[in-house]
Amino acid sequence: MTSEQTARTAAPASASTATAMATAERAEPAASAVDAGAAGLASALVRLTHTLQHVLAEAGRGHGLTPQQVQLLCALSSGAVGMSELSRWLRLGKSGLTGLVDRVERRGLVARTPDADDGRACRIALTAAGEELAGRAHAEVTARIAAMAAGVAAGERAALTAAVNSLLDNAPCQSPSPEAWPEQA
Repeated sequence: MTSEQTARTAAPASASTATAMATAERAEPAASAVDAGAAGLASALVRLTHTLQHVLAEAGRGHGLTPQQVQLLCALSSGAVGMSELSRWLRLGKSGLTGLVDRVERRGLVARTPDADDGRACRIALTAAGEELAGRAHAEVTARIAAMAAGVAAGERAALTAAVNSLLDNAPCQSPSPEAWPEQA
């Protein structure tokens, strides 16, 4: 096929694609604006997620903890939790969560206790050493995030907190709320 034939063959497809795109844009101009806004929000949240994973890694590193172990300890700060609930909070499958709990249990930071309501199940609770380390790790994570937000005005921080809480309230999987974590001294 010559380049002239290729151009003639491609032109109708390009024209029909352009026509379809223009029709779609006229039919849903608001949807395009929403999609652009949603895409920007999604991009910012993904970047924030990566940054927070880095914060968790840095905070845990000084204590010999992985980011997932830091999350587990913070999630348990409010008290014993069943494996199913932990699985939802941490978004881990059964084998992944079992391995995570096993590793932290070997370090003496958590203990499995029988579930009073279900003899087949167990609850995971922090030990005294786990409570102490969870408090330190949480304080370090909080301090690192506070340093990141230092240049953000108080009103903007409040608005950001409200917006993030709204997103989390509408999330399909619920994580423990900040009220479950130890208070910052």
